[in-house]
Amino acid sequence: MPFNSIFAWIIKKRIHQIDLFKKYPLEVQQELFEKMIFSAQNTEWGKNFQFTSIRNYNDFRQNVPLQEYNDVQPFVDRLMEGEQNLLWPSDTKWFAKSSGTTAARSKFIPVTKESLEDCHYKGGKDLLAIYYNNHPNRKLYNGKHLIVGGSAQINHLSTDSYFGDLSAIIVKNLPWWAELRRTPAKEIALMSEWESKIERMAESTIHEDVLILAGVPSWTMVLANKILEITGKNNLKEVWPNLELFMHGGVSFDPYREQFKKLIPDDKMNYVETYNASEGFFGIQDQVNSNELLLMLDYGIYYEFIPMESFDGVNSTDVVNLAEVELGVNYALVISTNGGLWRYIIGDTVKFTSLLPFRFKITGRTKSYLNTFGEEVIVDNAEKAIAYASLKTNAQIREFTTCPVYMDGIDRGAHEWIIEFVNQPDDLNRFMVLLDEHLREINSDYDAKRYQNMVMDFPLVKVVPEGTFENWLKSIGKLGGQNKVPRLVNNRTILEQLLQIVESQKIQK
Repeated sequence: MPFNSIFAWIIKKRIHQIDLFKKYPLEVQQELFEKMIFSAQNTEWGKNFQFTSIRNYNDFRQNVPLQEYNDVQPFVDRLMEGEQNLLWPSDTKWFAKSSGTTAARSKFIPVTKESLEDCHYKGGKDLLAIYYNNHPNRKLYNGKHLIVGGSAQINHLSTDSYFGDLSAIIVKNLPWWAELRRTPAKEIALMSEWESKIERMAESTIHEDVLILAGVPSWTMVLANKILEITGKNNLKEVWPNLELFMHGGVSFDPYREQFKKLIPDDKMNYVETYNASEGFFGIQDQVNSNELLLMLDYGIYYEFIPMESFDGVNSTDVVNLAEVELGVNYALVISTNGGLWRYIIGDTVKFTSLLPFRFKITGRTKSYLNTFGEEVIVDNAEKAIAYASLKTNAQIREFTTCPVYMDGIDRGAHEWIIEFVNQPDDLNRFMVLLDEHLREINSDYDAKRYQNMVMDFPLVKVVPEGTFENWLKSIGKLGGQNKVPRLVNNRTILEQLLQIVESQKIQK
């Protein structure tokens, strides 16, 4: 196929550029910083914060305050009503609807032509470039690429602006070379009613030669199970014998890894993780045998970091750029982008595993952690512990969330895990013992609170029936797309809602 030859040539050029920013990361970030400040100096934002007087990073840090969504929302609202040149000089007509965790209200992240082309699409091309570089002589363009994305809706505040899930915005605006091999058809891919969409996606792709899957693991599994239900096949390789790559992101893959091995029983199947949020494309797994992510430095994103030990939201004073980060420190991620976000606290936390090149792991959320008793459990801890317990007890997890059991008089506090299994563990008690023990091994604060059950008692578990989490998402209007179940919640609201779903399911039966 000519496309494979052309793509191989393009890849070699791009791999050279990636090698350059790996070798000269600080120089690339500095050049990008200067270009962004110059580009935005005549926007309303640039004038408000005196971009013309900014000469270096220290000036930038002093002139421009840290931002969260509430701070930037008035500008976003004006952009959605049609005003321009507020945050970024080019027109902003697209807005990525982002909810982070399902407990948060929706946010609308501005998406410019530059952020689409120089960030999101570039990230997609780089993902394939890195894959081809690691696996030479592949011919991915001989088959179809199936993207499990969200839906787009028209924003009625303006006839010329739109909002939807980022994945849908990407699909709606794909360049011809990407659209050529994508499946299913756009009218199906952009359907807003998720249950009908899964059915249509399955029906329209079972006879295609799919080589690549891309999407959030949980929703990709829903599609995969529907395909197996329709075809009567035992696994996806029986449906798509040439399937070789799953590009995933959005949530940790650890709780899903064993399930995908059963869905796709092929030792030659490859899995590549990405860190692609509504706000930008930040990282790609560039090594075959490592789950570390390479920080992508030439996507129109300038990076800053706040050590979590001193994190205080927009009032944080200990903020560093890439030149000042250290290995093993848990940082809140701060970004300035060619989409018009400036010193924006995205809400995710990362930890660097290498400084040349800059590789990292996602550790959780700044606001998604359990710290009711001083245990400071982050999402990364919880996902590692539940993956470990699952492996040791032959369990498979579909979804889970965790909340506190509050201290009451002489009763100690605890964590309560609400789990929906695909396969129940051999022994549920042993599963919880292993989960608790592994959490104690990897988190000293949790271990201290669990010492002799003085502060925290042994964790509780509620096993809920199949479909509970999906029905809960549906009940709050968050089914499908990029919506995610919060892994850690510092109150019991979601637990009560889930139990109500369970009771209603019993009544219906």
